[in-house]
Amino acid sequence: MSADIDELDARILTLVQEDANLSVAEIAEKVNLSPSPCWRRLKRLEDIGVIRKRVTLLEPDQLGLGFEVYAAVKLSLPSRENLEAFEARLAEWPEIVSCATVTGREDYMLRIVTRDMHAYDDFMRDKLLASDLVSAIESRIVIRSVKTTTALPLKLVVPGAEG
Repeated sequence: MSADIDELDARILTLVQEDANLSVAEIAEKVNLSPSPCWRRLKRLEDIGVIRKRVTLLEPDQLGLGFEVYAAVKLSLPSRENLEAFEARLAEWPEIVSCATVTGREDYMLRIVTRDMHAYDDFMRDKLLASDLVSAIESRIVIRSVKTTTALPLKLVVPGAEG
């Protein structure tokens, strides 16, 4: 079930998706609203869970973490118990920045960020393959990222919204 947001909410969300450092006054000015009603809208969007949290995005290459891999993981036996056990282990591995259960031959699609090929190989051998839960891994090394965004397409929710 989706939250009930209007075009003004969508404009506010578009702004904070682009720059979470904007002050309430700056957001209010950009959407032609006074600060108090703008703050109430932001607060409501947080309270109903539309705004989950505000973060700072880091540049991986500047930190020496420019090696990115998508890995399709198949479990030995995809039972509820094994799915839950594997997912619990994932929480302990910071190299995995995204994980989704998927349809098809594999059970999970992981996005893994690390320093280089050797660090990925160590991670794969020492963590993923060390688990008796995993039967196969198919890795796809990213050559170049073409599009990366955290912004959701709000125009699909509110016709006429930007973004």
